Amino acid sequence: MPPPLRRPQRVATTRELVQQLPGTFRLLWQAGQRNAVVWALGSMLQALLPAAVAYVGKLVVDAVVGHAPVVGLVALELGLLFGQSLVGRLNGLVMELIRYRMGNQINERILHKALSLGLEHFEDPALYDKLQNARREASSRPLSLVSSALAVVTSAVTLVSFGALLWTVAWWAVFVLAMCALPGFFIEARLSVDAYKIFSWRAPEGRRLNYLEWILTRDSHVKEVKLYGLGEFILERYRALFKKFFLEDRTQSMRRFWLGLVSTALGLTALYGCYAYAAVRASHGELTLGDLAMSLAVLQGGQSAFSGLLSEVASMYTDALYMSNLFAYLDVEARGEVASVSPARTLPPGPHALELQGVSFRYPGKEAWALRGVSLKLEAGQKLGLVGENGAGKSTLIKLLLRLYDPTEGRILYGGVDLKQLDPRDLRSRFGAVFQDFVRYQFSVAENIGLGELSKLDDRPAIEAAAKAGGADELIAALPRGYDTVLGTWFDDAAELSAGQWQKLAVARAFMRQAEVLILDEPTASIDAEAEFALFERFATLAASRTAVIISHRFSTVRLADRIAVLEGGQLIELGSHQELIARGGRYARLFELQARGYRD
Repeated sequence: MPPPLRRPQRVATTRELVQQLPGTFRLLWQAGQRNAVVWALGSMLQALLPAAVAYVGKLVVDAVVGHAPVVGLVALELGLLFGQSLVGRLNGLVMELIRYRMGNQINERILHKALSLGLEHFEDPALYDKLQNARREASSRPLSLVSSALAVVTSAVTLVSFGALLWTVAWWAVFVLAMCALPGFFIEARLSVDAYKIFSWRAPEGRRLNYLEWILTRDSHVKEVKLYGLGEFILERYRALFKKFFLEDRTQSMRRFWLGLVSTALGLTALYGCYAYAAVRASHGELTLGDLAMSLAVLQGGQSAFSGLLSEVASMYTDALYMSNLFAYLDVEARGEVASVSPARTLPPGPHALELQGVSFRYPGKEAWALRGVSLKLEAGQKLGLVGENGAGKSTLIKLLLRLYDPTEGRILYGGVDLKQLDPRDLRSRFGAVFQDFVRYQFSVAENIGLGELSKLDDRPAIEAAAKAGGADELIAALPRGYDTVLGTWFDDAAELSAGQWQKLAVARAFMRQAEVLILDEPTASIDAEAEFALFERFATLAASRTAVIISHRFSTVRLADRIAVLEGGQLIELGSHQELIARGGRYARLFELQARGYRD
C-alpha cells in the first residue's frame, strides 16, 4: 500500500496571502498593459449595466400601466442588453489574450529559474514538489487571482448601484441579503483551503502515481514488465493510490454539496422574504408594478452579486495560496548553483594540472560523508582511472570537478587556481563529458552531436568529424536521412537506436568540444568488446594531449590510464599505475584478479 500523505505543518495566513496580490498584478501588467486597461474598464462598465437594465425595465412596466409610449424604452433596454453582451464578450476575448501571454511569461520565468538552480535543488524532493506544483498551476492561477480581485471590485460596484435602486423600496434588504450570503462565503473559504491542502499534500503521491503510469506505458519498461509479470502488481498499486485520492475527493464533494445546499436554501429564503415584503407593499398601492418588477430583478441580481462577491473572495484566497507556492519557488535562493566570484580569475588555454587537496564532501541535509580527505594530483595531459564499488564516491568526485557542488572541506585546483576563483561557465567550457546516464535528445542526429558545442551546431564538417571520432559515422550512414534523421520515439517518422548506438552519439557529442579535460563515466557500458577496443584506440589518439578522467568497472579500460585511484567508502585507499597497484597486491589487485579470472574461466 502507498504510504500516508505527507502533511504540511501550516498554511499561510490571510495577511501573507494578501501580499501575493501586488506581485500577481505586476505579472498581469507585464503581460500586456493595453489589454489590462481595456479589461479593467470593460469590467467596470459591465458592473453598472445590470442596474441600468433593471431601472429601464421598471420604466417599461410603469409606462405600460400608465398607457404611455413604450417603444423607445424597450429599444433602450434592448440596446443596454446588447451592450452588456458586447462588453462581456470583449472582456472574454481580452482575458483569453492575457491568459496566453501571462501563462507563457510565467512558464518562462519558471524555466529560467530552473536554469539558475543547482544540482542540489533537483536532488531535493521538497523543492522538486514546489517546481511541479508551480508548473501545474502557472497557466491558470495568476489570471484567476487577478480576475477574482477585479470581480470583487465590480460586484461591489454592482451592489452599490442596486442598493441605490432598492433604497426607496426596502433599504434594509441589502443588509439582509448580505448577512444571508456570509455563511456561503465561510463555507467556500473553508472548503477551498481544504482543497489546497489536499493538492499540496498530494505532490509526492502525485509523482508516484505518474511514475506507475510511466512504468506501464513506456517502451523502455515493457520487456521487464512482461518478463516478470509485473503488470497486475504495478496496476494494483496504481489502483490503491487512486482509490485514496478518490475517497478524499468524494468526501470533499459531499461536504460541498450538503453545505452548499443549506447555503442556497438560506439565500433563497432571504430573497423571497424581501420580495414578499415588496409584493405586499405593491398590493397596498405603496409601490408601482414597475417598482415591484424592479425589486425582483434587483433582489435576484443583488443576491447573485453578493454570492459572487463572497465566492470571488474565497477564490482569491485559494488562488493566493497557489500563488504563494509559485512565488516561493521563484524566490528560492540559488544556493545549489555555485556562486561566481567577481572578478573571476582567468586561465590561459590548457590543459592544466588538476589537484585535490584534502577534499571532503557531504550532500546537503546528509550526515554521512560522500568523500573524505581525498588528495591527489593529475598533471596536464595525464589520464586518471577511477575504480570503486557503487557508492564509493566516483560520481560525487566528478560533480565536484565540474563545480556542480563545492567541497565541504578542502579545495580543488586547476592550473594552480582554486575552482571557486574561476567562473563556473568558463570552467565547464574546458570540460567534455560522457555520463553513464547520458541524455538521449529527441532531436536530429546532427543536433544530438552538435549540442556538445553550441557555437558549432550548424557546422556540419565539425559534426561529421566528431561523429567519426566517436565511432558513430557508420551507424549514421545507415539511417534513412543520415545526419538529418530525427531520433527517439516521441515524434513521427523518427528512428530509435539501441543503447550502444545512443552511447556512441554521446561520445561523439563529447568529442565535439575541444575540451582540455575529458570525463568518461562508464563510456563503454552499452557497447560490445570490439567497439570498446576501437573506441579506446581512437580515444588514446584524440586525447593524447588532453587530461582525462575515466570511470569504469572494466579493468581493461582503466589499465590504460597513467594513474589509477581506488575509492572505497568515499576515501582514497590506493593510487598508482596499473603495474604499481598489481605489484602492491592490495584492493585493486584483488579486484583485477577476480575480473581476469572470470574471463579465463
